Amino acid sequence: MRTAFIGSNSLTVTTAELLLADGHEVIIVERDRNRIDALTERLDAGFVHGDGTSPDVLRDVEPENTGALFCLLESDQSNILAALIGRSLGFKRVVPRINDRQFQHITDELGLDDTVLPNQAVASHLRDLLGGEKSLELSSVIRDDAAVFSFVAGDDETGPLEELDLPERTRIVCLYRQERFRLPENTRRIKADDEIILICAREHLDELHRRWGEPTEAAD
Repeated sequence: MRTAFIGSNSLTVTTAELLLADGHEVIIVERDRNRIDALTERLDAGFVHGDGTSPDVLRDVEPENTGALFCLLESDQSNILAALIGRSLGFKRVVPRINDRQFQHITDELGLDDTVLPNQAVASHLRDLLGGEKSLELSSVIRDDAAVFSFVAGDDETGPLEELDLPERTRIVCLYRQERFRLPENTRRIKADDEIILICAREHLDELHRRWGEPTEAAD
């Protein structure tokens, strides 16, 4: 897959290194020419010099040939703007980073469903460590041809859980309602805006994607 990044901070570099190691093509948009020169020696990636919030610069990234655009600048506002511009230019998936939770409801209203909050994720992990819990990376427990997919239920999905039409080898793992975790056996009905977490055979991801849009996937 061809993946693009806006910004070249440590999160970008670490993620890019992982993707490159897996054989992906990586493009990094960076406005600081000296930073590009330094990273060229470290990363076998392509670089676009310019402002990642500029439509003309993002067109140079070739949205039609790029699977995802990660917007990882330090400014939440810039990341949201870049994601909106990227979506309008035709990037298949845009992933803005935000650090301040006050922007989360804005990204929700704008339909930026793949927004990531790394500070919140790390804080939750540290809280769990202090509580004596040991979290597991999904990649360590989801193996073989299994994959995880999530979607937000709309009016068409409301109703009894057992009436949700799912492909073979696909099951509901849990759901989140107003950010509260629920197991299927404790929840009889799906309501609008519930986030449904599925585990499925990887072969069914395309079918799930066509039905519910871009997946949140974790596997291997």
